[in-house]
Amino acid sequence: MIDLKLLRASPDQVRAALARRGDASITRLLDELEALDIRRRALTGQLDQLKAERNAAAQGDARLMKDQGALPADVRTQRKQLGDRIAGLDLELRELEAELERKALFVPNLPLPELPDGDARQNQIVRAWGEPARAGGPPHWEIAEALGILDPARGAKLAGSGFPLFVGAGARLVRALINFMLDLHTREHGYVEVQPPLLVRREIMTGTGQLPRFADDGATLPRGYVAYTPCFRREAGAAGKDTRGLLRVHQFDKVELVRFSRAAASAAEHERLTGHAEEVLRRLELPYRVVLLAAGDVGFASAKTYDLEVWAPGVGAWLECSSSSTFTDFQARRANIRCRPQPGSKPEFVHTLNASGVALPRTIAALLETHRQPDGAVVLPPALAPYAGTERLAAAGGG
Repeated sequence: MIDLKLLRASPDQVRAALARRGDASITRLLDELEALDIRRRALTGQLDQLKAERNAAAQGDARLMKDQGALPADVRTQRKQLGDRIAGLDLELRELEAELERKALFVPNLPLPELPDGDARQNQIVRAWGEPARAGGPPHWEIAEALGILDPARGAKLAGSGFPLFVGAGARLVRALINFMLDLHTREHGYVEVQPPLLVRREIMTGTGQLPRFADDGATLPRGYVAYTPCFRREAGAAGKDTRGLLRVHQFDKVELVRFSRAAASAAEHERLTGHAEEVLRRLELPYRVVLLAAGDVGFASAKTYDLEVWAPGVGAWLECSSSSTFTDFQARRANIRCRPQPGSKPEFVHTLNASGVALPRTIAALLETHRQPDGAVVLPPALAPYAGTERLAAAGGG
């Protein structure tokens, strides 16, 4: 949620930052917020004055009651009118604050200054790892069909298109990747594994507060949590474009990383988080690149996002398999996630960060296309083979 104090103190700074998102409707929304905020402050001032008058009058009324035993009728009428006016303004203020909060939920996060201007065409490659193989060779769906590990036709019969069905060694490969990533992140990167429910309440979704606030636990930040999460999404795209295989699916699995940090450490924690996701791809021996998204391409809640794109030679494309984002205090304000830096100090909003570490479908696509051998088998990298129980995926009767 946008910091209304910042909007009030530095409106030009906020407007300039949000203008980089390229959405003209945000300007109109900020105009509405500023008008509501001005009205709220005016009402608050009126109420404070009227309540001060009521308090002062109460002292005089106490003396009248002591001297006369009762308040004159005209005084009682004045006091009732004053009370009614205060009650009416109180109600108006509550309604106005509710409207202000409702509208503020639609204001996106401020992109950080280091993001390039523009839309997705201005995204920048900041680093790369590995030597991408020359584009060519069979795409992953043909490899998977030959190996008998993916049955898209049966998946479509069960749930419709976009719902892949892994079978046999394919199902074991999915399980192996999940366990490999969970072990890597918990044993080497220091994350605490959680098994979250698949359903959450509406207010949690509104705040995107994945975990409760920290109360007095400021000294223990940063914190990291990892979970295996089945995911569902709508996939937009032209009919027939990128719909074969695992490039665009409605159901998929991923291992999700979440971090909470103090504001001062937020930038370093984002680099650390991104590195944890990168390590998965390095262990899987998959060439990848890290792309910094432009201000007009970052998500609603994100202040800065890196996309990790893995190279898939069979389809000749870089495939996004992870997004690593810092949300600064945006989510924390919506979900009221705070920490207390020192015992007895004033609570402050934490910074939240998350990344896929990593998503499976496109990772599997790149894995099959990158590690396919001339005989059609797929050699699994040493980091993954123990989890899969085999060093090679081969067709039945193959080597």
